[in-house]
Amino acid sequence: MKSLNYGLLGCGMMGQEHVRNIQLLEDCRVTAIVEPNEGMRNAAAQLEPGVRFHESLAGLVNDAEIDCLVITSPNYMHVRQLKEIASLRSLPILVEKPLSTDPADEAFITEFQHTYSSPVWVAMEYRYMPPLAKFIDMVDEVTGGVKMLTIREHRFPFLEKVNDWNRFNEYSGGTLVEKCCHFFDLMRLITQSEPTQVMASGAQMVNHLDEYYDGQRSDIWDAAYAMFNFDSGAKCMLELSMFAEGSEFQEHISAVGPNGKIECFIPGPTRFWPEHLGSPPEPHLVISPRNPIGRSVIEVGVDEKLLAAGDHHGSTFYQHQGFQRVVLGLQDPEVSLLDGWRAVRMGMAAQESSVQGAAIPL
Repeated sequence: MKSLNYGLLGCGMMGQEHVRNIQLLEDCRVTAIVEPNEGMRNAAAQLEPGVRFHESLAGLVNDAEIDCLVITSPNYMHVRQLKEIASLRSLPILVEKPLSTDPADEAFITEFQHTYSSPVWVAMEYRYMPPLAKFIDMVDEVTGGVKMLTIREHRFPFLEKVNDWNRFNEYSGGTLVEKCCHFFDLMRLITQSEPTQVMASGAQMVNHLDEYYDGQRSDIWDAAYAMFNFDSGAKCMLELSMFAEGSEFQEHISAVGPNGKIECFIPGPTRFWPEHLGSPPEPHLVISPRNPIGRSVIEVGVDEKLLAAGDHHGSTFYQHQGFQRVVLGLQDPEVSLLDGWRAVRMGMAAQESSVQGAAIPL
């Protein structure tokens, strides 16, 4: 296969995870980076010796050696950077979630989808976690068609980011956009349908209550429920708590239909695992047909090398395998700009529903 040179916009915590996973691909390397923070630049230079640093997005995009771009900058910068890239050069792009933080971006995203001449993949890596990928592959056969889908995430609080941008709705898009667009993407993927209505309740309950940055109090939420109706007739619910870091499993996803139930259990990232809990449990599926005699448990392990490369159970690597094929012209993106936007729109509607205390149509 052709050797590929990647350019990165941003190389903070998630950007460094992308670097480690690109290094695991055959004939691929991160060649150039734009990163304004000195500490993150130093970390990236240690991770990828010899990498070039550009002072501007234009310098990176116009670097003749670059074959593709990965956008891992703060959320509120994504659309702004897509606009600038489009004005300079057309390159394949992998853009981190959430795609947008502003409802007004819909018109641009729709136009960009149809006018940008290179492929764009939105980084919804939860699709590619091995236990979730197995769940998605089996869900219709086990359930006979999903009628109810519940996604529960009980986890640790938001991590510290450069300039604390993730402590504010203004920059992150809000917790139901920043953190939960992954789960709304899964709802659409698993039900193979679109949401028609949401009713949500979220709040800042425990975390960040007394945190101030440059005199401004953090307003990011740490808990929520969000319930969706889908045009297939399915009912879907998200339950989020970000002050539950002692949980054995960070994610629990269950789908129920006329034939039975399938559940997926995924522990939190290894490097954040509480030591007093011992070793993390194995990710696994539980299959429960309506006839209980057929109940079974399927363990879905993850390669230790992939676990060491990031915090998402190998999903970033598998996502990059697909994106590599896209850059080489061997397949189309599996997560389009419109997929990314629709997941964000669900999060925005859920935030608005919670604020209004009313159901919001989609």
